[in-house]
Amino acid sequence: MLHRAGNAIAAVVGRVGRGLRSPGPERDDLLLGAKSVGAATSAWILARHLLPAPVTTFAPFTVLVVLQATVYRSVRECARYLMAMAAGAVLAAGLAALAGIHWWAFASLVLLGLAVGRFRPFGGQGAQVAVVGLFAFSAGGGRLAYIGHLTASVAIGAACGIGAHLLLAPARHTRRHQASVAAVGREVSADMRLLADASVTGDGDVDAVKHLRGEWRRLASTCDRLHGEVDAETENSLLNPRRTVDPRDEAMPRAREALTIIQRSLDHLQSMTRTLEYALADGHIQSVPPSFRSEYAAFLHRVSDVLEEIGQAERTDARRLEEHFAVTGDQLRHLQQPQVAQDAPTIQGTLLTDAARLIADVRSHLHIIAVSA
Repeated sequence: MLHRAGNAIAAVVGRVGRGLRSPGPERDDLLLGAKSVGAATSAWILARHLLPAPVTTFAPFTVLVVLQATVYRSVRECARYLMAMAAGAVLAAGLAALAGIHWWAFASLVLLGLAVGRFRPFGGQGAQVAVVGLFAFSAGGGRLAYIGHLTASVAIGAACGIGAHLLLAPARHTRRHQASVAAVGREVSADMRLLADASVTGDGDVDAVKHLRGEWRRLASTCDRLHGEVDAETENSLLNPRRTVDPRDEAMPRAREALTIIQRSLDHLQSMTRTLEYALADGHIQSVPPSFRSEYAAFLHRVSDVLEEIGQAERTDARRLEEHFAVTGDQLRHLQQPQVAQDAPTIQGTLLTDAARLIADVRSHLHIIAVSA
């Protein structure tokens, strides 16, 4: 147990050290924590000087509820919390006025607060309907004066929380995410060239091809992770006063579309590699005409160039991309012509099907990537 505690402490210390040394998620967490402490303390000081003691706690509590990782999420949670507070206060005031302060009125308030809090507009703040209602009912007796002070305390907390974000907005990591997507595109492109050179030409090693299948799975998992990071950065751009590196704010949509194209391509590459692995293991690859193998390798080399260009951080010129696709289309149509050898139709047919699906998937997702310079 002490060993696990020591590891946990070491992990926290390491995370703090990385945050102090370089920008990234660790530094973002440190800054968010610092802003939370500063904003909560400021809200408590203001509420303590301006409002009665029973409601001062709501100011720093509101800061902790409101201050989220992004400005957009903070504004969203602030709006939800304010709605929940208003609903709880109305329930408490209404029951106190109609029924008085009794145990059964308190129980009714809890029941109504939990029921109202389940409404979808409250989101994750639904429980606050009952919480605020309980405070307004038990501590304030449902009096409008107490509810007014409570509302003022919440307003102070919301202002301090949102103000902290506006004064020191979350950092933008557009370039870092673009570089990560570009790195994945380069890895997929390089592995495609290995597949073309070592396997499709007929002299490939079965273990090397099997290793590529593992690489496709690893890269697909990396794409899943990057999808989440790009989505988070897209949210971070909403309402963020910091300027983006892309004047038209297209960087993250293009990066996400590039990831989608790469990930769909990986599905077809896994199927293609599985076919080649079996063909190499059984020796059937030698029955495929050498001309087909060499042309298929050239086709994969061209597609690898396309994927690398799609994943790059810079905008892709639509005309240049169309030129690439014109060449790959010609190569694919030439491959699809009837072959002289008829002793390996299954292997050739499967490879051609994967190639056609690969090109169709890439082309169908280019409406954001192919932006003319």
